[in-house]
Amino acid sequence: MIESPMITFPLLILFLPLISFVILIFFGKKLPRQGDWVAVGSIVTTFILAVYLFVQMLTSYDANFSHGASLSWIDMGAFKIDLGILVDNLTIVMLLIVTLVSSCTHIFSLEYMKGDVRYNRYYAYLGLFTFSMNGIVLADNLISMYMSWELVGVSSYLLIGHWFEKDSAANASKKAFLTNRVGDIGFFIGIMLLYSAVGAFTFAPIFDSISGGEAIAGMTLTLAGLGIFMGAVGKSSQFPLHIWLPDAMEGPTPVSALMHAATMVAAGVYMCVRLFPIFTADALTVIAYIGAITAILAALTAITQNDIKKVLAYSTVSQLGFMVLAVGTGVYTAAFFHLLTHAMFKANLFYCSGSVIHSMHHALHEAHDHDTDPQDMRNMGGFREKMPITYYSMLISTLAIAGVPLFSGFLSKDAILAGTLAFAQQNPVHFLLPLLGFSAAAITAFYMFRLIFMTFHGKPNMKNIFKDIHESPKEMTGPIVLLGALSFFIFYTLPSNFNPIKDKGWFKDLIVPRNSAVPGSLTANEIAEYAHYAHYLAMGLSLFVAAAGILLAVLMYQRQSISSEKLSNKFGFLYHWSYNKFYFDENYNRYLYQPFLRLANSISWLDWEFYDKYFINGFGKLTKSFSKISGKFDYDGIDQGLVDGFGRVSSVSGNFLRNIQTGRLQNYLLFVVAGILVIIIAQAF
Repeated sequence: MIESPMITFPLLILFLPLISFVILIFFGKKLPRQGDWVAVGSIVTTFILAVYLFVQMLTSYDANFSHGASLSWIDMGAFKIDLGILVDNLTIVMLLIVTLVSSCTHIFSLEYMKGDVRYNRYYAYLGLFTFSMNGIVLADNLISMYMSWELVGVSSYLLIGHWFEKDSAANASKKAFLTNRVGDIGFFIGIMLLYSAVGAFTFAPIFDSISGGEAIAGMTLTLAGLGIFMGAVGKSSQFPLHIWLPDAMEGPTPVSALMHAATMVAAGVYMCVRLFPIFTADALTVIAYIGAITAILAALTAITQNDIKKVLAYSTVSQLGFMVLAVGTGVYTAAFFHLLTHAMFKANLFYCSGSVIHSMHHALHEAHDHDTDPQDMRNMGGFREKMPITYYSMLISTLAIAGVPLFSGFLSKDAILAGTLAFAQQNPVHFLLPLLGFSAAAITAFYMFRLIFMTFHGKPNMKNIFKDIHESPKEMTGPIVLLGALSFFIFYTLPSNFNPIKDKGWFKDLIVPRNSAVPGSLTANEIAEYAHYAHYLAMGLSLFVAAAGILLAVLMYQRQSISSEKLSNKFGFLYHWSYNKFYFDENYNRYLYQPFLRLANSISWLDWEFYDKYFINGFGKLTKSFSKISGKFDYDGIDQGLVDGFGRVSSVSGNFLRNIQTGRLQNYLLFVVAGILVIIIAQAF
């Protein structure tokens, strides 16, 4: 493989979006079409470069390919930071994901965001976000990754709050930013724990040091790993920091497809895969349970939501839980495989929902209806005949996420469930992990087909707007068709495998698991062997739960032989828990936010009313009184009494002496004679 493009092209992929951001933020309004062609051109160029790297990877077919470059940034002898990039097969695949979805978002937005009041800023922030995400992907050290990590947080804040004149969007952007800061604090602590023990930020020296077991091990290494995982809990919206992602749907739908389906939320999973060698067995167990709880909790919430984007948001949280579960059970290549397939079908699901919302906005505008919610699925129905391209593309991606054979999601989800089942077989005490995983898979199939049936099937729920529902323009349907096609299995099993139920192919050949750097951990071969034995059982169970979920959705929302309303009433408080998102926001507000606000108010009162008023202000008053006394003593005593008194004595003496100095000789003789007489008299006595 040619080495030069392996560094030059990744650097171009990294910096072209940043150049686009700078141009648009400063000169966008002065450019034709506010410079959208600059943004689209730069991002499509990065995609072409990523495709070139991907083709080179397939051509060489080297599972161990790795190349990097670095430069010294800070060197103070004992403290040194190098900035560099690492290009391997994992990097190339992730770059392809980011540039592809980002390119589709840029193109999709040409029509979706047309006429927006901050059109150039929108595209500028997309460029900043893509640059930040590529920085995470290419980083070869923790400092570079952390800086890009924080930039992703900033750019996501700007994009989620793009329509900041809406309170809901402004609040959602702040909620996303602050929630991510909680996880990022843990991430930074983990980085510092590793550096204090190892003395390096670069991945390779850290892995080598951990494998030696001398610099850092045991509980310290576990805590460092969990600290770093906290960053993923925030970015990848894991329990209990999952609350920000559904609210982030207040941003433009293309932003939801880019950040909340394929890139930003995937950053945490990518980071866990990249840094997998640092996690101890105890840390991985915690990670597995966090992923499993997230998967089932978000799935249970999605089944009762009526906002089409909220359903997809909780679906994303649930699928991210699957990926984290895979990392925790050791099959982290399955997690990355699901990251890849999920990026395609979930981004497509968001684009399709954006297509539906775009058409709903148009129809409601024609009907002069400004009150109806264009995102509520209860206002839809029967759209299949009006939007065939959107429907069939969304159906394909729904089949993929439900885990149906012939589609990509079946392969990746099956690999995760097989790994989870194998982990529980080797560790029966953790039987809950596969139970939660398979349950979440069944619920996923149910709520996704519920979305399809409520949106596209049945009779129109609002006949007055149905006549104006239409298919979206080609700028929007183009990315939909492309990503819908990429939801088929064949793109991930070439060149040697055409079997839709086997995950063999270029991905399995080139993205191979590495042994953990932690001494005593299971080897990659042992984990793969256990997963292989559980594969067919897991496949049978996953097919069964997927079929059960789809069948229940058909009975409830297609044939309506089961009343969803009666069923929801039967479940009572469980339904209300799900509908109200298990009251996480309310409980956080009651038991976390409000107590902290009251504590902050108490501290503020203590600071202002007591410390400032009695201590600081009292000290000021005391100083002021002392200054007055000192001033009075200085002015009345020193100045007027001593200094001015000495001056007055000098003045009187001067006046007296001036009267003596007359310049007349006879006066001087008189004074001399008088003086002599005084002396004589004095001597006489």
